[in-house]
Amino acid sequence: MKRTKVVDALKSTDFGKEIVVKGWVRSHRSSKAVDFIALNDGSTIKNIQVVVDPSTMDEEALKSITTGACIAAEGILVESQGKGQTVEIQANKVEIYGLCPSDYPMQKKGQSFEYMRQFAHMRLRTNTFGAVFRIRHNMAIAVHQYFHEHGFYYFHTPLITASDAEGAGEMFQVTTLDLDRVAKGGKVEYDKDFFGKKTNLTVSGQLEGELGATALGAIYTFGPTFRAENSNTPRHLAEFWMIEPEVAFIDKDELMDLEEDFIKYCVKWALENCHDDLEFLNQMIDKTLLQTLESVVKEDFVRLPYTEGINILQKAADEGHKFENPITGWGMDLNSEHERFLVEEYFKKPVIMTDYPSEIKAFYMKKNPDGKTMQGTDVLFPRIGEIIGGSVREESYDKLIDEIHSRGMEESSYSWYLDTRKYGSCPHGGFGLGFERLILFVTGMQNIRDVIPFPRTPKNAEF
Repeated sequence: MKRTKVVDALKSTDFGKEIVVKGWVRSHRSSKAVDFIALNDGSTIKNIQVVVDPSTMDEEALKSITTGACIAAEGILVESQGKGQTVEIQANKVEIYGLCPSDYPMQKKGQSFEYMRQFAHMRLRTNTFGAVFRIRHNMAIAVHQYFHEHGFYYFHTPLITASDAEGAGEMFQVTTLDLDRVAKGGKVEYDKDFFGKKTNLTVSGQLEGELGATALGAIYTFGPTFRAENSNTPRHLAEFWMIEPEVAFIDKDELMDLEEDFIKYCVKWALENCHDDLEFLNQMIDKTLLQTLESVVKEDFVRLPYTEGINILQKAADEGHKFENPITGWGMDLNSEHERFLVEEYFKKPVIMTDYPSEIKAFYMKKNPDGKTMQGTDVLFPRIGEIIGGSVREESYDKLIDEIHSRGMEESSYSWYLDTRKYGSCPHGGFGLGFERLILFVTGMQNIRDVIPFPRTPKNAEF
């Protein structure tokens, strides 16, 4: 008999029909008269109750079905008499696929996320992580759907590159050289390396994405990126996924419109397509989650020049608000706590901050006529801080060359990028959204390591 997924069985009203469900045991309650097994197959946050008459099954076999065991249950779909479910299965046959010994690390309730991170390969089977990763899937679908509907082309940029998009130098090197021999010899002979030059894992697909935008008009990348930043914080990963649209002929106001429209679309998609999982997370993780998501969809985002933001923060500090990182005035880079103060306490809605000092932003961003600020468009969110980093790009060849030189960057590494300004340059802009930060926001989870299946962080590359 063909298997029925639990999500479909729970929706069915075909009572009296014989069905088969397969999955992993969440709980097993026994009595002399009847056994109740809560079964889950990952298709929904909800379990289906399998009712077993103990007289129809070997006593030892039935007793061996513990939390985490994998079984198939065949029986009649009936209306449930108990609370919390509308249907259940009156089993006439239970087949055991895999037993689960008592040292199974995920059997207790109320285990900390820190504990579960030690067993990232097993934590996927818990209710919380099932909900998180179903939502992650839905958010990926929403990303592709939004850009497809709006005429963008999905553009695949390289994971191995010789350039540093951010100019920060925190990159993972890719090599086939014998490192022991290199260490003894002292000199690195890159001409003998696989690519004949020094190469790294990409920190961003943006620069190559700009090439796509100058040919196809509007593109987006969506793939893994890598930062060798030694940050052990709840907001940083060494390997994470980025969404980076790049659009020809877009100005700063249009870019802000795109950022706001895109993020609202994704949050709305979650509310419409992940209802059961969000309800569970609202109950178990963050009691204000649904309310926060709904308010983001309804509210217009504040558009705030950096200078005005600094003035607000300075005034708050002068009036006694305690910031861990002091407000040092114009030119400082904002910390997450500063961004969250503006969003959560001052405006009480998302903020798009614009016109940052050029010195604290990347080389490719277009400067304003004042020569001091650039046309940045960063979206700041409650609980997260910066969720999107965007800007209009500098389209002038001469200005871009000057910026590369003034920052001490290697011009030869960017010759192909500069060609976009040499041959038919056009105004353009785009943004980067860290996918995991979006998932953090939508799920209410507190640590970015808990919204990616297998987190890569300093001193941790398991699985």
